[in-house]
Amino acid sequence: MTPLILIAEDDADIRGLLRLYLEGDGFKVLEAEDGAKALELARTHSPDMAILDIMMPGLNGLEVFERIRQVDAEIPVLILSS
Repeated sequence: MTPLILIAEDDADIRGLLRLYLEGDGFKVLEAEDGAKALELARTHSPDMAILDIMMPGLNGLEVFERIRQVDAEIPVLILSS
């Protein structure tokens, strides 16, 4: 089974670059441009990992992290900061 990675990043260029690299390495990718969408995708798709930008509109990366932990405490989360 191909691992599913959730990318939550409000900068479309950075999000696209991450997707390009991850898909190139054989991962499936879900993309969210803000924290609310990221949380929705995490709840509906149960990704194998989440990559979260710390500064996003609405819910920030730390808030999304805390809520993902409530959904599934086993999902590894990487938080990015510029």
